[in-house]
Amino acid sequence: MLITRIWEDEHGVSHFGDLEVELFDSGEIGRLSMALPAASLVFRETPGDYDFDWHPAPSKQFILMLEGGVEIEVGDGEVRVFDTGDVVLVEDTTGRGHRSRAVDGRPRRSVFIQVP
Repeated sequence: MLITRIWEDEHGVSHFGDLEVELFDSGEIGRLSMALPAASLVFRETPGDYDFDWHPAPSKQFILMLEGGVEIEVGDGEVRVFDTGDVVLVEDTTGRGHRSRAVDGRPRRSVFIQVP
């Protein structure tokens, strides 16, 4: 399973990357990844006019998009849109960070899973 990763380089500039999460055959129930540790889980809802300026992530965390979308811009200028069902691993916890904005004026519901 391919997910997007936001990471920062040695100069504090954030970038997008890809992370392959390996899935293993688990018989009738499908394919599963190895268990990953989690520190906490937070549910979030942002309004349709959400526009959060440059900020680093408060901690390393997975963001699961439950409903709606978000446009994220990283420090190198690349912009991507994530929508319902997408998963992003945010690791840019220092430096300038990234920007995030609502998409099409729609609210977004998401889950943040902080990881050690």
